[in-house]
Amino acid sequence: MANRLIGRLPKVGIRPVIDGRERGVRESLEVQTMNMAKNAAKLIEENLRFPSGERVECVIADSTIGGVAEAAACADKFEREGVGVSLTVTPCWCYGTEVMDSTPMIPKAVWGFNGTERPGAVYLAAALAGYTQKGLPAFGIYGRDVQDAGDETIPEDVKEKVLRFVNAALAVAQMKGKSYLSLGYTSMGIAGSMVNPDFFQEYLGMRTEFVDMVEVKRRLDEEIYDKAEYEKALAWTKAKIIEGDDYNAPEEQSDRERKDWEWTVVVKMTLIMRDLMIGNPKLKEAGFGEESHGHNAIAGGFQGQRQWTDYYPNGDFSETILNTSFDWNGIREAFVFATENDSLNAVPMLFGHLLTNTAQIFSDVRTYWSPEAVKRVTGKELSGLAKDGIIHLINSGSTTMDATAQQKDANGNPVMKPYWEVTDADVKACLENTNFCPGDKGYFRGGGFSSQFKTAGQMPVTMSRVNLVKGLGPVLQIAEGYTVELEDDVHAILDERTNPTWPTTWFVPKLTGKGAFKDVYSVMANWGANHGAVSYGHIGADLITLASILRIPVCMHNVDEDKIFRPSAWSGFGENKEGADYRACENFGPLYK
Repeated sequence: MANRLIGRLPKVGIRPVIDGRERGVRESLEVQTMNMAKNAAKLIEENLRFPSGERVECVIADSTIGGVAEAAACADKFEREGVGVSLTVTPCWCYGTEVMDSTPMIPKAVWGFNGTERPGAVYLAAALAGYTQKGLPAFGIYGRDVQDAGDETIPEDVKEKVLRFVNAALAVAQMKGKSYLSLGYTSMGIAGSMVNPDFFQEYLGMRTEFVDMVEVKRRLDEEIYDKAEYEKALAWTKAKIIEGDDYNAPEEQSDRERKDWEWTVVVKMTLIMRDLMIGNPKLKEAGFGEESHGHNAIAGGFQGQRQWTDYYPNGDFSETILNTSFDWNGIREAFVFATENDSLNAVPMLFGHLLTNTAQIFSDVRTYWSPEAVKRVTGKELSGLAKDGIIHLINSGSTTMDATAQQKDANGNPVMKPYWEVTDADVKACLENTNFCPGDKGYFRGGGFSSQFKTAGQMPVTMSRVNLVKGLGPVLQIAEGYTVELEDDVHAILDERTNPTWPTTWFVPKLTGKGAFKDVYSVMANWGANHGAVSYGHIGADLITLASILRIPVCMHNVDEDKIFRPSAWSGFGENKEGADYRACENFGPLYK
């Protein structure tokens, strides 16, 4: 397990703040306060990991913090240690702004112990008021139930908020300074592929790197890839990848020689795209020093259509393999790589990957099927979770193979796992349930191979999307729901009306009976773009917390209100949570501007 990107992984800084009055008061609180910090660190380190597999590391201040000098010493240590997230803890009253963390761009939270012996809650309120007044939004964490002073257990509601904040804040810290790699540019007029450098810089703290697709062709022609790995990759592809049926008209089908050549190209493309993202020291050994460095890309996308795909094999195989938790080198962390270079779909894919450590699904939000329409077309009625209608998630064949839902948990339920939990049996099942069909020549004149599968079983998932609104900026949409599996004959009829060579996920959002979630049709009608990013699990609350740190308002969600966790400053912008979110994000502005 190793971080494949340049730059150390961020650490979580724990700040034990204390009443600075000596000669009895401070001394009586030292052990309790420091133990509170140690227990918070233990909670975080035992529960959170990075997508690359490493466990999260916490750094505790060298001493409790009773005043400005100790706060400054703590800040100095955190800077040396690479701290990217700040959690202040205390069981008692402290001197508000004197002990606060004033580092502006590091996400902050304060946990005030709920006990009657000492006013930890009073300090929490005073501290949050100071952060708000100074324009440094911080999250407030306060247990619902009173605890005794000597009780060192962390209540479940406090655990949930600590972990939600830290997980989201670590996602923010991991993006900072990394790159989005745009291979090509605008695909078929899709607005999300018109990559906006200002958005990435100001809201995410990321670079945007632009590489023309001709660089992929150059590396193909000049053989700028690891040739030994290519031979290994091609052999694995021939042995493990199932070539599906060719749905093109007989006169349009490529012959075997052409198809075999296309396989060699798409395998090389996969190596090249990966090397462009993260570099490859083998290239330097081969005399390609500049090419060996890569672009330190935490996410990327490939334009493909149409300039590339009218001429050369499509990127579906490469995108599928990159987005999957395994390849010819074995089980490994999935990449985040967008079809059609839709950077605004890559961003929520990145959010989901950093929050869950799992592979992400890229899909067209293609069709709403009402129960009536399904009955008319198939003669059968939808039932179970699908009874109120379904949304057909399908795209041009590049969805992660993890989305086959062939990975299983201990109870045999379909899941999508962090790569370190993926087994050889999971890999085998994913491969056996995926075909790669020759590309539809109507779409892909240059050929290639598109992944074909249907998502099995029922999984909790969250679909999200970032959209840019002129005059407003970015907004985030969130829809928690479930994948559903239709009867084979029903699936076949509906699937073949679109394109049978592409991967399908049938999605049912959770409904609230109002607004955008009044019914399934309304979810589809209110979706802001043609694509959606789908992550395993119900992570809407985590996305809301993450978005608030980045100052991206959430325009649509179906998350229970009691799970919404934003900085305390948001309460100063009105009682309606969503309206307050918009006003707060506008007031404080992008995190990095």
